[in-house]
Amino acid sequence: MSNVPTSAAECTTRQLHIEPAVLGLIGNTPLVTLRFEPENVTIYAKCEFLNPSGSIKDRFARYVIMDAERRGLLERDSIILECSSGNTGIALAMIGAAKGYRVTILMSEGASHERRHLIGQFGAELILFSSEGQYQRGIEMSREMAANDKRYFLPRQFENPLNIEDHFSETGQEILRQAPEPIDMFVTAYGTGGTLAGVSRAIKAQYPEARIYAMEPAEAAVLAGECPCCHYIEGVADGFIPPLLVDAPLDGSIKVSSADAMTMTRRLHREHGLLVGTSSGANVAAAVRLAQQHRPEGAVVTMLCDRADRYFSTKLFGDKPPADG
Repeated sequence: MSNVPTSAAECTTRQLHIEPAVLGLIGNTPLVTLRFEPENVTIYAKCEFLNPSGSIKDRFARYVIMDAERRGLLERDSIILECSSGNTGIALAMIGAAKGYRVTILMSEGASHERRHLIGQFGAELILFSSEGQYQRGIEMSREMAANDKRYFLPRQFENPLNIEDHFSETGQEILRQAPEPIDMFVTAYGTGGTLAGVSRAIKAQYPEARIYAMEPAEAAVLAGECPCCHYIEGVADGFIPPLLVDAPLDGSIKVSSADAMTMTRRLHREHGLLVGTSSGANVAAAVRLAQQHRPEGAVVTMLCDRADRYFSTKLFGDKPPADG
C-alpha cells in the first residue's frame, strides 16, 4: 500500500507529528579529557556547550515541554513562562520557536545583553525585572502572572522534579557510559540544582564511594553558610539554596572566586581551544583543585555548561582584543 498522502489535510496532519529536528541535537554530548600540565592533573569534562542553543539547559527545556505535551498541559494558545538568568530562557525560546509555542521569559536586569538578544532572536518576549540581589522576585512574578492568566505554563525549573529526573536518566547515564575509568569525584556549580542532584544520584548509584561536590562562588557561598554577595559567575548561586538541591547526595562544597573562574575560563579558551563561559571555568578550577588535593585513582568529572557567546559584554571579555598582526 502506498504511503503517499492522499490529501492536503492528511499531509498537514502527518507534518504536525514530525518532531522538530533541533530536538534530536540535544544531549549525547562528548566527555573530553583535559590535561593540566602545570598542576599535573587530568580531569574529564562534559561538553554541554555543544547543545544546539549553547548550554546544558536545552536538556531540561526539551524534557519538560515534551512531558507537558504528553500530559495535555499545553494548548495551541499556551504561553511558556519562566524566570531565568539566561540559559534556560534561551533554551525554552528555542524549543518554543521549533514547536510553535509563545514564550515569555522573566530575566534580571543584570543579565548580559547577549542573553537578551538570543532570547529575542528566537521570537520570545522578554520582561526584565530589578532583582536587587533577590532572584526569587522573578519566580514570584511568574507565579503571579500564571495565577492571573490560565494560558501561562510554568516549567518551574527551580522546583520541578523533572529537572532531576532528566539529569539522572540522561546526562548522568551518558557520563557513566563515557568515563574511561571509575568515577571518584564529580563537581559542578548549581543554579536550579537539577544537574548536580540528578547526575550525582546516577554516579552514586554505580559508584557509592564517589565524592560529590558543589562548586560555589567564593563571594556567594550559601551552602557554606555564608551570606550571598555579588559575583561574576553568571547563572549559578542565585543567593538561595534551591529546593532541588536539598536532598542531593553532596559530600561537600568548594569555593571558587570570580577572578579564579575567569582566569581558568581564559585558559580553556587559549590552552584548550574551548570557547566556554565563566561557569565552565569555575567548574574546571574546582575540579583541578580537588584533583590536586586528593589525587584520586579514578576520574574527576565536571561540566562545561555553556558557550562564551553570551559573555561578550561581560568582564570575561573586558580586556582589549589583540592588535592585528
